[in-house]
Amino acid sequence: MTTVAPYLIRAYHQWMEDSGLTPHILVNCTVNGVVVPKAFIQSDKIVLNICNGAANSLVMGNDMISFKARFSGKSMSVQVPITAVLTIYAGENGEGMFLGDTESPQDKDPKGGLKILD
Repeated sequence: MTTVAPYLIRAYHQWMEDSGLTPHILVNCTVNGVVVPKAFIQSDKIVLNICNGAANSLVMGNDMISFKARFSGKSMSVQVPITAVLTIYAGENGEGMFLGDTESPQDKDPKGGLKILD
C-alpha cells in the first residue's frame, strides 16, 4: 500500500507555490537512493529548494522526487526517495508539515494490526 506522504508533499508543494511561498524539503541523506551534492550535506541532512523556478524537470512521484538544479554553478540531477523526506515547509515562514518516519504501520508490524497496550 502506498503511504500518504507523497500526496501530502504534492499538496503542500502546490499550496506553497499558489501562495507565492518557496517550498523546501529536509532530506535524511542516510536513506538508500538519495542522490544530492555531498558538499551541502550537514549532519546527514540537506535542505532542498523545490520551487518550480529552482527545480527543473521536477517530478514528484509516489516513490521518488527527482529534478535538476544548480549547486555552486554546476547542474546536477537530484533524486530523493519519499521515505527520505523529513519535512516540507515554506522558506519564508516555516509553515509546513513534519513527515518523519514515512513507513506505514503495516511495514512496522508484521501482522499489520493494532496492538493493545495495558
